[in-house]
Amino acid sequence: MTTGVREPNPEKARDNSQPAHPVRRTGTDAFERNGRPSGSPVALERRLMRYLLEKLGGPPIKIQFWDGTEVAASKSSETIGALKIRDRQTLWRLAIDPAFQIGESYANGTLEVEGDLLGLLQAVHRTQQSPDGVQLDTGTLASRFRRRIHNSPERSRENIHQHYDIGNDFYRLWLDAEMAYTCAYFKNPDVSLEQAQFDKFDHVCRKLQLEPGQTVVEAGCGWGGFALHMAREYGVVVRAYNISQEQVAFARRRACEAGLEDRVEFVLDDWRDISGRYDAFVSVGMLEHIGIKNYRLLGDVIQRSLVPSGRGLIHSIGTNRPRPMNVWIERRIFPGAQPPSLGQMMNIFEGNDFAIQDVENLRLHYALTLKHWWERFEQSADTVREMFDERFVRMWRLYLASSTSAFESGWLQLFQVSFTHDSNNNLACTREHLYADQRPETFPPL
Repeated sequence: MTTGVREPNPEKARDNSQPAHPVRRTGTDAFERNGRPSGSPVALERRLMRYLLEKLGGPPIKIQFWDGTEVAASKSSETIGALKIRDRQTLWRLAIDPAFQIGESYANGTLEVEGDLLGLLQAVHRTQQSPDGVQLDTGTLASRFRRRIHNSPERSRENIHQHYDIGNDFYRLWLDAEMAYTCAYFKNPDVSLEQAQFDKFDHVCRKLQLEPGQTVVEAGCGWGGFALHMAREYGVVVRAYNISQEQVAFARRRACEAGLEDRVEFVLDDWRDISGRYDAFVSVGMLEHIGIKNYRLLGDVIQRSLVPSGRGLIHSIGTNRPRPMNVWIERRIFPGAQPPSLGQMMNIFEGNDFAIQDVENLRLHYALTLKHWWERFEQSADTVREMFDERFVRMWRLYLASSTSAFESGWLQLFQVSFTHDSNNNLACTREHLYADQRPETFPPL
């Protein structure tokens, strides 16, 4: 089938020992290929899997071995589903490196889920949040050899290529018409994804208090939907930076089609190279990709970019305490990703003359956004399978389901932080302008 979708370059995958999306048979096919392992699991193997469940906080799930026997966490009385291990090799991989191998084995089809996938993931996230839960990527032999994340400009381009340049046709299957790949804003849970993404764009614009004729710089613009919204709905002039070639080409075509090419400039360049002075700085969904070690540098870039009366907003996935990204998602889906805690985000602003004006957590909005994406993805699963392969489908199914669960359970957060220079007194008196079609009343000169 000819799709026009470019396959990922395996030489650019972060784990060069294995292509990013190799063609593999999965499920029962993988089981039949490997053959039934000889004998039942020995006592040590059963103890290792029981220990794995206990390390997860004792979720109400069981592990079923290839011979049909099962183990459960010692305190689990009733279970809601099972993880089915297809062979002994998979068991030992899970024992040595559970944080990575749970996702990898599921993608390969040597670990199956019996029951509702989202329900099992929610149970694991909730018990891992409990006092008995332990971060899976700690205390194992494999965790000692995790490489530290350093997102240089070259590394950032490689990471963005692996995730975003796998083809616009793929993302078009399950994103909204504006191709917004960030958290939507649901004024009520029943609105469509398209309306919720429009309302997210508008919510950010209101926080920035945009006025016709102002200039805006956007760091990390995706497929350009938000930049076009700002120009079309608020009459501002936008310069948007992005290092994904496919996204920038797509965004430039859309600007021409909308007749906005004179008001929106899409720049194929890194955020570190932002130049000029602007009335507003905005970044929606980029912060997770730049690496926490680069936050001070980002603050310096914003400092030199904002005029004295300028406003800024950063919209980012985050955590309620510092901890690493799930290692499987970081390696296979979002290379280089580091969601920050709110405290870590403050490194952007401290050291510069910024004052935080507003912090909002849209965690449940992102959980609902992901449910929409997951449902749309499943509706297009056959098409995705033809475009790529079964392993790719299972990878993205697990990623979307586990991300939904992570936000629903509070494992992940979604922060919107708005700010300005600490000497700027042109501030709104209330928040009414965020929710009503009116200009904000501002404080008079003091």
